[in-house]
Amino acid sequence: MSYLPYVITVVAPPSLLNQKVLDLIEPYYSLQDAQWLSQQEAIDIDLPTTDLNEAKSIFKKMQTALRSQKIDVFLTPMLSRKKKLLIADMDSTIVQSETLDDLAAEVGIGEQIAAITKRAMNGELVFADALNERIALLKNVSADLLEKTWQRTKLNDAAQTLVATMRKHHAHTALISGGFTFFTQKVADKCGFHENHANQLSIQDNKLDGTVIPPILGKEAKLFHLNRLTKTLNLSDNESMTIGDGANDLPMLTHAGLGIGYYPKPIVAEQLSNIIQYTSLRSALFIQGYKESELVDELG
Repeated sequence: MSYLPYVITVVAPPSLLNQKVLDLIEPYYSLQDAQWLSQQEAIDIDLPTTDLNEAKSIFKKMQTALRSQKIDVFLTPMLSRKKKLLIADMDSTIVQSETLDDLAAEVGIGEQIAAITKRAMNGELVFADALNERIALLKNVSADLLEKTWQRTKLNDAAQTLVATMRKHHAHTALISGGFTFFTQKVADKCGFHENHANQLSIQDNKLDGTVIPPILGKEAKLFHLNRLTKTLNLSDNESMTIGDGANDLPMLTHAGLGIGYYPKPIVAEQLSNIIQYTSLRSALFIQGYKESELVDELG
């Protein structure tokens, strides 16, 4: 079987892709024809091979050589490189924290609920069961604390840049979370996502009643929305990109044309080649071949 050419993208924290790092790359590839995407931050290296196994071998060697430098290395095919569909997880991906854990912290049971969240994201618990268990612990909590939690929620670096840049280049963007619509709607509005989907909290008399309004949006629903949007937008599978960190993201990450783990849990890291482990969400743009000059921080 023949393959289209592949490209390796090397991304460092800003200004850290220096000559010392380039010297580590040289044994695996001549950098004479390499292309800077962002000076001293991101560089593209076109591989002179159409063989996937050979490309993976070069990729692995380069990852090993750069591991001590805390630099991210990605391998992608040139085919349909700039994606036309972005689906992103919210908690610990677009926003810095787990919003449900943050809400629990407001009422003094943050550690208890965070422990359940951690096990669920590591794939140790059935997602729906873990969600119901956590929400039950929040029964009778004032709904006013949702807004208080939101005020403390912070976006991850370059979250707005990722969405705005892809939208500028005519990609469809969706925020799909196992969290809650109260937060996804606000994050979607702030970042500019076209649409958002999440679970709905049941609220009675301005208090959480300890239940989630069915159906529960879990890993199967994330994959459903990937398939739905791919079909609705008349895209090929390799024109989609998904990004997330937890076990409930795995189906959409492994079925998309490009699945990116963002500081992923071990169970996710084991199954993905392309992982953002040291840099920001800007890397999700560089991996598609976007140059610094093409990036925008907000929609015009």
